[in-house]
Amino acid sequence: MRLIRPAATARRGGSARRPSPVLATAAFAAVLALTATACGPDDDSANAEPSASSAGQTSDNKITVPDDLKDRLKEHGIDLSQWKNGEWKNWDRDKWLREAKDFINPIIAGLWDPDRMRDADKTPEKPVDNDISGDEGVTDPTPAPVRAVGVKTPFHANAAESGKLFFDGPEGSMVCSATVVKDPAHPGKSNMVWTAGHCVHAGKKGGWYRNIAFVPSYNDNGLSTDELRNNPPKEKVAPYGVWWGAWAQTSEQWINQGASVGGLGAPYDFAVLHVTPEKGSDGKSLEETVGSALPVDFNAPVVPKIADMTATGFPAAPPYDGQKLFQCKDKPGRLSLTKDDPTMYRIGCSMTGGSSGGGWVAAGQDGKPALVSNTSIGPVTAGWLAGPRLGKEAKGVYDSVSKKYAGQ
Repeated sequence: MRLIRPAATARRGGSARRPSPVLATAAFAAVLALTATACGPDDDSANAEPSASSAGQTSDNKITVPDDLKDRLKEHGIDLSQWKNGEWKNWDRDKWLREAKDFINPIIAGLWDPDRMRDADKTPEKPVDNDISGDEGVTDPTPAPVRAVGVKTPFHANAAESGKLFFDGPEGSMVCSATVVKDPAHPGKSNMVWTAGHCVHAGKKGGWYRNIAFVPSYNDNGLSTDELRNNPPKEKVAPYGVWWGAWAQTSEQWINQGASVGGLGAPYDFAVLHVTPEKGSDGKSLEETVGSALPVDFNAPVVPKIADMTATGFPAAPPYDGQKLFQCKDKPGRLSLTKDDPTMYRIGCSMTGGSSGGGWVAAGQDGKPALVSNTSIGPVTAGWLAGPRLGKEAKGVYDSVSKKYAGQ
């Protein structure tokens, strides 16, 4: 079985220990916005004095860095002026930041070009045992496999909120899936994206991934891998632009317990990003740019009352190649890892690694479509997927990100 995470094969199995109380773990993603053509440490913008308060964005789209964050980065020996020149590739243990307050994600314009996006397919996970349930009295029978169906092109016309998440880890460039969600603080103008916790943070034995960027409606026309090798214009690969994570937040359980094998942290495997456009803002939010955003339901009906759920993502492990959007629709069952952990949703689905973080949509309390979960784990044989049931912990993460940017 595998944790369906950054693109690929196998993942977790086993049980999770009782979690500590959830605290909303804020990820400070504010750092100078660097461009591929910018000068080095002598460049005026690199030496510009950032705001001494909270992170924000200036009129020229530079992301400001609070002094306390700069000081913490210096303690780790991280020189941001060298970040775009390759310092981000330094994964020495003492430089792989893992604490919530130390997350950094400076914009490196042009880093995610069409070739790099096409070839990103790495995953840090390892194969695990097939039996993951730790509480058979609650877990429902394993669902029958459901073959994923390709979303009709253009993807945007049929799943405008969906996109692909790109990021770098010690083993190379990786991918997940993600969803544009509504922001209570900015109705109709959200810059918030929902994904899995393991798509932004490696868990208890690692830290924050780097160069995290969201591409809504990636490869909108469903070009094949060969066609993508023929140098298509970036507008075909990223028709709504590249949006960098300016802030990331996941659960305390994922940071402290999450693992590349086993079920540890899976019931809390969710994350929220606040994003900013790579090329600067034209005044439009992400929601306005793509034309849609999903509400999030943190009190979805119990399993017997849910007719079906639809999971959406960009599966990248064989037989898929990560370049096209797929969906699975099935009536959910319950998966319990331990009696002390929240029960997860489980559906039959053939999607593989790379679909991790993709949104699960069902009728919410008001009967309208809402995001109710995200892809987290599934077996190596790709017969089913499981996702966390979103409750007070997930709402705490979501509300914290929204409130952080409420005045901006």
